[in-house]
Amino acid sequence: MLATGVDPIDAKRRARRFLLAIPVGLLGALVLTLGMLHENPALPSTLVKPMFWVRETYCAALGLLGIGAIHRLGRPGIRLGFVPLGIAVVVSVMWILAAMVLLAAPAQNRPLLFFGRTAAVCPFLIALVAAPLFIAFLWVLRGLAPTRLRLAGAAGGFAAGSLGALVYTLHCPELAAPFLGFWYLLGMLIPTTLGAWLGPRLMRW
Repeated sequence: MLATGVDPIDAKRRARRFLLAIPVGLLGALVLTLGMLHENPALPSTLVKPMFWVRETYCAALGLLGIGAIHRLGRPGIRLGFVPLGIAVVVSVMWILAAMVLLAAPAQNRPLLFFGRTAAVCPFLIALVAAPLFIAFLWVLRGLAPTRLRLAGAAGGFAAGSLGALVYTLHCPELAAPFLGFWYLLGMLIPTTLGAWLGPRLMRW
């Protein structure tokens, strides 16, 4: 009786939601970055610096791992698998690099390497840029079947924060590993915390 009149499950529905949410969220983040914050005037010259690509890889890798967490947590009974270890490895590599940079730098230069020039605003601007992605990923999760709602919301926020940080690099002048390892991660954790709080409220089914 329960199965009477039930339509077949569309196996491609999950993929379509991701394929819609990610471009729309990235476009919204790009509009916020270029419309409100504007592109870093020195961006063309930073493209040849190795730390620019380290920064992009750091944000992109965490973003992909966040999307992997959403994909897994959106299905009941699926474990997170390699995702927590992957996040720990990426963050640890950046922290090791940051420690090496700080130890090699003269003592008087270390505060600038850690705080940069934008530490007071960077985490909040990353969270702001991540807002369209945050909404998009919560929409994806609401269309799936998460059972660990708080963790699923945190995963959506982390993916949004990481990809938001990637888009924010178009504006941000900071390239020092200590800055990226702390302030960028803090910016990613703001939507992560918000997602963990909103998850049980918005994704209950």
